[in-house]
Amino acid sequence: MRWFIDAMNVIGSRPDGWWRDREGAVRRLVEEVRAWTESEPVTVVLDTGPDDLLGTVGPVTVVRASRRGRNAADDEIVRLVTGRDDARVVTSDAALAARVRALGAAVEGAGGFRRRLASSR
Repeated sequence: MRWFIDAMNVIGSRPDGWWRDREGAVRRLVEEVRAWTESEPVTVVLDTGPDDLLGTVGPVTVVRASRRGRNAADDEIVRLVTGRDDARVVTSDAALAARVRALGAAVEGAGGFRRRLASSR
């Protein structure tokens, strides 16, 4: 199974003041994901974010949407999931969830995924 994480959707699912330090919130999420996964491949999809996070460390790959604007990360996730039969997408965005389900991907909500990360600490 390969995980695809809608980063800002997951970050925005918890009102912890992330909007005051968006870059810091992205960094925290990526570090939490890296600490959580031991071997399952994970792709964290950003709409914007710091360049130094991009790339692969262990099983975690961080990518930025290839374009800017509304639904850019959603479109990138759909592109990455297309043709895969092992995709699990983390998002609570109903429109994105419908798009990736139509491609055969499983979907996990952002809140459930947050709980998964917390229980792995």
